[in-house]
Amino acid sequence: MFYGADYNPDQWPEEVWAEDVRLMQEAGVNIVSLGIFAWSRIQPAEDMWDFAWLDTVIDTLHAGGIRVNLATATASPPPWVSATYPETLPADQSGASYWPGSRQHFAPSSPVYRRLAGELVRRLAERYVHHPAVVMWHVGNEFGCHLPMDFSDAARDAYRVWLREKYTSIAALNEAWGTSFWSQRYGSFDEIFPPRLAPYSHNPSSMLDWRRFTSDMLLECYLAERRILQEAGATQPITTNFMGPFKPADYRRWAPHMDVIADDCYPDPANPHRVRDAAFQRDLVRSLKPDVPWLLWEQATDAVNWRPANPGKSPGMLMAETAQSVGRGADGIMFFQWRQSRAGSEKFHSAMLPHAGTETRTWDAVTELGARLAALPTLPAPAPGTDARVGLVFDWENWWAVEERDHPVLLDYLAMCLDWYGALHARGIQVDIIAPEEAAGERVDLVLAPALYLLRDEGAAALVRFVENGGTLLGGPFTDIVDAHDQFLPGGFLTRLGDVFGIRFEDFGALPSRGVGGMGVGALTTIAPDTGTDAARVGVRYGDVVFDGGLVAEHIHARGADVLARFADGLAEGGPALTRHRHGAGEAWYVATHPDAAGIDAIVAAVVAGAGIRPVVENLPAGVEAARRGDLVTVINHTDAPVSVDIEGTDAETGAAVDHLELDPQQVAFIRVAVTRPETEQAIAPAEGLAVPVA
Repeated sequence: MFYGADYNPDQWPEEVWAEDVRLMQEAGVNIVSLGIFAWSRIQPAEDMWDFAWLDTVIDTLHAGGIRVNLATATASPPPWVSATYPETLPADQSGASYWPGSRQHFAPSSPVYRRLAGELVRRLAERYVHHPAVVMWHVGNEFGCHLPMDFSDAARDAYRVWLREKYTSIAALNEAWGTSFWSQRYGSFDEIFPPRLAPYSHNPSSMLDWRRFTSDMLLECYLAERRILQEAGATQPITTNFMGPFKPADYRRWAPHMDVIADDCYPDPANPHRVRDAAFQRDLVRSLKPDVPWLLWEQATDAVNWRPANPGKSPGMLMAETAQSVGRGADGIMFFQWRQSRAGSEKFHSAMLPHAGTETRTWDAVTELGARLAALPTLPAPAPGTDARVGLVFDWENWWAVEERDHPVLLDYLAMCLDWYGALHARGIQVDIIAPEEAAGERVDLVLAPALYLLRDEGAAALVRFVENGGTLLGGPFTDIVDAHDQFLPGGFLTRLGDVFGIRFEDFGALPSRGVGGMGVGALTTIAPDTGTDAARVGVRYGDVVFDGGLVAEHIHARGADVLARFADGLAEGGPALTRHRHGAGEAWYVATHPDAAGIDAIVAAVVAGAGIRPVVENLPAGVEAARRGDLVTVINHTDAPVSVDIEGTDAETGAAVDHLELDPQQVAFIRVAVTRPETEQAIAPAEGLAVPVA
């Protein structure tokens, strides 16, 4: 288990470095991310290089048994770069430059920036690629975090090249973008500009491609640095730090280029859905590379500095949040940062070593955490197809398209997905976060695909095969509306999944905007599936009989599907609101609105029961989380009261046999259990964890 933090010794005098290593050893630190923002120290001028200080730091860390995740230091160019080469600066939608004085002040598509960054990476690689302390490479940092879009001339030129490569001819682009509308037809690629400030809405198809291009430009920066490292002989894992569900970068396209997924996660202690949201993020990053344990590269020991209010963590919360990462597949736990900064924008951000020193609750918490992680036995790798049998479709291109302007309603795609995920999480059901194209495999038995507005042909075909082969699909609303270019298909809506759902889609039925998740109108009244008569209650599979739907009350017509619920009021009164249809060897459910929490829970209860999905641990008390990775189950009491949990196995930390747990508030237990593969019912052996070179 890696344990450590970002380390910025360039912010401190050399006499502090030896003390840092001594205290790292005391805290149980065994790795640091080094030099992330050290470009100006390494290269104070274009023709001047200073590696002596970095040599000393790396050698000192190595002598103290601390491994190094060495950064390429390209995330924040020094002032001389923009002073000498102003063409490296990014621009906003009006074309005005962003200026230095912060960070990420570079145009990702700038050839000059890439040349200068490449030279820095080459020199770092040549000097340290064979150093025994260096066990990983950290490329850039949080790509796009503060500057997700650049509208500069460099971006303009790169965008035109990207479009030529994608479409070959301007005629093909005009067709894909539907440029006959509003007289937007282009005569050549040279007429195309980034979607800078305009009087009204930009072409939605062009905006979709612009977002793809923006993500690709950031990825190109990563790939260019990765290639330099490999050419220099790097054999260590190479990656960069993701930020969970970060809209500007399509991490699913990035993941194949990462030797291991690394992520930064900062749950807000004031967020009432903190546990759910953090669990979703950890499941997302695990699912991007499901066979390989991932690394938590940044979290906070206590308070952050960048929210309007920054409360700290309650006692035990740091361990509980860390256990959530470990339980959901992490083999490394790190923080921003090691020593709290004394100057700069993040000086109020907590660190492993706070300003107040070692006689603090923060220091006590991080040293206790380090000792506990060090005592854990070797952890099994995540086991795709065993840990989770439920897939939640979360797709970046759909995210971009479904939240574009000029739609029937304003949708918050992430919030909608979190609502459905939350119902599964509350039931202790583990979830993989998947692309629609991943549904056709044998990895899951149940797929939820809310608001899958943009659906690629390959994804539609995979979902159809999934149901035909015996899977259960839950979709809607706002699903299967447009193709990969954000255009309607001939024949209306639900043109590819309509037969699977057994319905015909007529119209959206937008409701007055009152937010996502239980804030809309349009009560649903369930009806008994066998008799078709109104009933105060339906069977136990359907839970409560009445719940509210929001956002839309879609006008759909059953064509073979059983109608399980109807709208009780509004324009869609009497129309189907929830349907179920047998198709092939499986079944497909469609919900024509976004239900409130009670409605989502009732529907989830029905579909998981029908699909034979079981929770990780039966009968979990409310507020208690359980996650599985191989034969290890992590149980976390996130509540403020003691709880009792029934679970049979062996305590992974003590080796003692257990048949139940008594957990205090925020207490964590790691339990080894017998695990069987659903398709074979054969016990599986623990897999090896992440293999990383060791000094």
